[in-house]
Amino acid sequence: MAVKLEIQNLTHVFNRQEVLHSLNFTVNDGEFLSILGPSGCGKTTILRILIGLLIPTSGKIYKDGIDITTAPASKRNMGIVFQNYALFQNMSVLGNVEYALKFNKELKPRSREIAENIIEHVGLSEHIHKKPYKLSGGQQQRVAIARTLALNPDIILFDEPMSALDAAMRLTLRDEIKRIQTKFSSTIIYITHDQEEAFALSDRIMVMDNGTIQQLDTPEAIISNPANSYVTEFVIDNLHRKIDSLVQFVKPGAPDNTLLSSIWGKITSLFKLVKPEPAAASLPATTPEPESTSLTEQTELVTPEDTK
Repeated sequence: MAVKLEIQNLTHVFNRQEVLHSLNFTVNDGEFLSILGPSGCGKTTILRILIGLLIPTSGKIYKDGIDITTAPASKRNMGIVFQNYALFQNMSVLGNVEYALKFNKELKPRSREIAENIIEHVGLSEHIHKKPYKLSGGQQQRVAIARTLALNPDIILFDEPMSALDAAMRLTLRDEIKRIQTKFSSTIIYITHDQEEAFALSDRIMVMDNGTIQQLDTPEAIISNPANSYVTEFVIDNLHRKIDSLVQFVKPGAPDNTLLSSIWGKITSLFKLVKPEPAAASLPATTPEPESTSLTEQTELVTPEDTK
């Protein structure tokens, strides 16, 4: 797979404090790379440098082999989706998506056609003439994504796009983002502090802390071979806690219930990450319900058949 973006010895100093420490990584063409870390770890600073809103103190950025370290944002052919949508409230969905196209000499003659086509792809055709304030948060975020896709960027950057959405909407939009990436073969760099989100979406994950890369690998490799204690605590232990918080709601012999089925799906998707082959998957459905609700005891005793 060809390298789309290469970052070499990237360092940034802000207010006399070094916030990024000589970072080196690559992003492959068509890859979904998540940058995962807590607030203040430097992940948004990386995004701002990549898009061209900040010039790094030192280091190089290469896109398709060309040095773009000091290139203006307009010359990088990257798009960004912000967490606050950044939509024009006085414009319709169509107006928002079409707006940037009108300033592109090559795309302007087909701006309406392109905008309508992208709006259809993100499932907003029936809302095409609505103003943003008449849309849900998830729909507004899809407008922001459509506006970015309309310009056909080489790389799309997402700055924690789901932080303002409720849980159900996050799951829906997460599936939508992955579908769009597959459909358009987009290269995506996704900023998040949510472990589950990163593992559900990514081809690779870059775990960060205090301006340094703690580990950059596939989700499976991070789970099976964490690089250090920080990765174990921040990633694996947090996934375990999420499983523990959900598994208590699904018990053997539970009635057929859409919500319980949804919870079970979430549990199993997480459990596959932290323990690919649960030993109790073959246990009979008649296994007595345990008193404990710990991860090991509860999850291994609950099987998909138990929730039917």
